[in-house]
Amino acid sequence: MRKWRSAVVTAAWVAVGTAAGALGAWQLAGADSRGDTAHSRPLDEAAVRRALAKASEPPEPGGDSTPTPEPGGDTTPATSAPAPSRRPPQKPPAAPERSTVRFTGGAATAECRADGTVFLVSWSPADGFHIDDDVERGPAAVARLEAEPGDDDEREDLSYEIRCTPNGPPHATVTAARDDD
Repeated sequence: MRKWRSAVVTAAWVAVGTAAGALGAWQLAGADSRGDTAHSRPLDEAAVRRALAKASEPPEPGGDSTPTPEPGGDTTPATSAPAPSRRPPQKPPAAPERSTVRFTGGAATAECRADGTVFLVSWSPADGFHIDDDVERGPAAVARLEAEPGDDDEREDLSYEIRCTPNGPPHATVTAARDDD
């Protein structure tokens, strides 16, 4: 008799666990079938920016519905006015397109800005070269730098102009070495 009761109790616990799992799965499936996917997918970068911009907007006047404590510990909205219409979300300014340009004398990280200018964020020489001190980093239509070979190297200095391409990343072009002496 004791074994029989133990088997019944175990079967009841298994049935309760199975029912709880099935109920949870049914609720999740129901949320997805209603199109309520905002809470079941990760946000992309643009959605995060929109949410942050929306959260940093000041509250509309007269639309504060912060609960205020009533005697007895109950909370009710501070105002019963309808929520004001929200301003349409403003598009955040486009972030500059940043990419690395590689060339014989080294590499440079450049930003292509919305106004069509280029700005050199950083640069580094390749082995056997150093970047001359008179870098024209911008922002400007053209950024310039010069890669110079080591002292005992017979190679010539390499001057580069870096520009932004329409609808594309920045690119470097070898130019004639400038005589600054």
